[in-house]
Amino acid sequence: MPVLIAVCAMIMTLIGGVVAQRVGDRRHLVLGLAAGLMLGVIGFDLLPDALTAQPRHVFGVPAALLMFVAGFLTLHVVERGVAIHRAHESEYAPHSHAFGHTQESAEGIGLTAASALVGHSVIDGFAIGAAYQAGNTLGIVVAIAVISHDFADGFNTYTITRLYGNARRRAQLLLVADAVAPVAGAAITLGFTIPTGLLGLYLGFFAGFLLYLATSDILPEAHSPHPSKATLLFTVAGALLMWLVIGLAS
Repeated sequence: MPVLIAVCAMIMTLIGGVVAQRVGDRRHLVLGLAAGLMLGVIGFDLLPDALTAQPRHVFGVPAALLMFVAGFLTLHVVERGVAIHRAHESEYAPHSHAFGHTQESAEGIGLTAASALVGHSVIDGFAIGAAYQAGNTLGIVVAIAVISHDFADGFNTYTITRLYGNARRRAQLLLVADAVAPVAGAAITLGFTIPTGLLGLYLGFFAGFLLYLATSDILPEAHSPHPSKATLLFTVAGALLMWLVIGLAS
């Protein structure tokens, strides 16, 4: 089942890449909904399950919550470390960056950013497999979050690669790599069982990871071109929808 769900994530990633090539003026609504779904998974399912699986406290704080903060900070440090320049531009017209990169170095930044997204997609697939080891309900809701987020992943992988001057074919190859990555990550979890305590720590870490993506990546990208009430409503609707899904599955 985890690998089958990961195949759905793969398809959603490819759809995101195709939309990036053809999208009109409505992608902000899709991204807003995806962010809401992710926030719902974090607050309504991931963190409660992480605290249940790992009840240990470290210096007065639940270990799972320490990992939650660690997950958020880890992705933040990594993104700042590789100095990914996120530009909210709607066209691929020739342009120059204030930080003065040559064409070759600019292409390298695009490849680095896209490669980081591919590596993150491997973790997405691993998260699906790990969540299914904790239970079918958690597996389903994490799968929904990952599949929703992978639309943005596919969109961003193609967009960032092209934005920094890489050829369309190279962007398409990286899109395919990003699509296959979750399947590889899910397949890894079929070879072993994660201990319950360790699983709780991992779920906490992944919750922090998702929170960073939702609040520092997807939501700003959704609102930057269109600071509209509709985007906000789609985000709220995504969180409420996840509450409904978790309530029905419980």
